Amino acid sequence: MAPVAVLAAGVAGAAYLWGTDPHEPGHLLPQCPLRAVTGLLCPACGGTRMVYDLMHGQFAAAWLDNRALLIAAPFALALWGRWMREGLRGRAWAPRIAPRVQAVILMAAVAWTVARNIV
Repeated sequence: MAPVAVLAAGVAGAAYLWGTDPHEPGHLLPQCPLRAVTGLLCPACGGTRMVYDLMHGQFAAAWLDNRALLIAAPFALALWGRWMREGLRGRAWAPRIAPRVQAVILMAAVAWTVARNIV
């Protein structure tokens, strides 16, 4: 079942990340391809550092790593939780996000990308 596989992958990734500080060089964590090629921060840049900081109780540091992802994380977790619940009940589920909401999410991601690269 896909939700359980996603959970297992997340737990494995979190276990590795727990002991691997992404703020320090010399780890096996992937780098952002956009940043590697252009030097620009994508909307998700800082996400790994954010999760590391959250796991270590450093909310303020997580906020500085990526504010937009920190705000979006509870919504993503709620969607995953619903997916898991429906999967455990033997039902397939996919979120239905209205086109206008999709457009707002895309515009917010673009605005966040521009804003964080201007500063």
